[in-house]
Amino acid sequence: MPAKDYFMTAQSAPTSDKKPVGFLTDTTLCIGCKACEVACKQWNSLPMDNFGFTASSYDNTHDLGATTWRHVTFVEQFPGEARPTSMPPFQSNWLMMSDICKHCVNPPCMQACPTGAIVITEYGTVVIQQDVCNGCGYCVPACPFGVPELSTLDNKAHKCTLCYDRLGSSLEPACSKACPTDSIQFGYTDELAQRAHRRVDELRERGVATAYVYGDQHTGGTGGIGGLRASFILTAPSELYNLPAEPELPQRKSVPGYLSTLAASAAFGVMMVLCLKK
Repeated sequence: MPAKDYFMTAQSAPTSDKKPVGFLTDTTLCIGCKACEVACKQWNSLPMDNFGFTASSYDNTHDLGATTWRHVTFVEQFPGEARPTSMPPFQSNWLMMSDICKHCVNPPCMQACPTGAIVITEYGTVVIQQDVCNGCGYCVPACPFGVPELSTLDNKAHKCTLCYDRLGSSLEPACSKACPTDSIQFGYTDELAQRAHRRVDELRERGVATAYVYGDQHTGGTGGIGGLRASFILTAPSELYNLPAEPELPQRKSVPGYLSTLAASAAFGVMMVLCLKK
């Protein structure tokens, strides 16, 4: 749905009736122009990156961070690696993807936040309230995608807000607005999911047998995350795009650790009792 149609519907509806919105990033349309990065920085008044030699191809921003909320990944595939079947095996291939906060349906960062600074907005997006964040950094290791980062400027956690201020002003997010190829598409998440699967079917009919959707509850939004509001169409293993194959809530790992610690403590207690009896 075009942005103007979405806002004509959403702005007139009560907050509780608003449908979740998000992004669909089609990597087959990305040309690596970085217009999304520039638009994100310009709108959000983010400082420039330290452009230096990264030894990472043309990927000069290298990763998402406290001052880089959009990041275009450049990955060069070499002969022998997984690639679309339509490409001859002896040719190299560029993978390009504009990465972003995934705006999880069940956000691990929000569960880890002790102050309630991280919230799900009326648009279904995930935002860090800067006036509530105390800079503890618990959200940083909680995110399986490595998105939030503590800023060296104010020692608080920062990440993409999905242009929350623009949504409230009936404007499309800056990055998708600036994308010249429609690689970044904005709209209702349920409609974007349908569009993504239609696009994958189309790509497979064209010979791109490796195309798939990353971001539903089966791929990318796994392990209790419940899906991603920012999904992707990929043509290679997700790890090549710096995306985990099976992300999960870190809290799921803490329970087995707690039980093993409890069992070890119980065993130690029994041994102490036996030793005292002797």
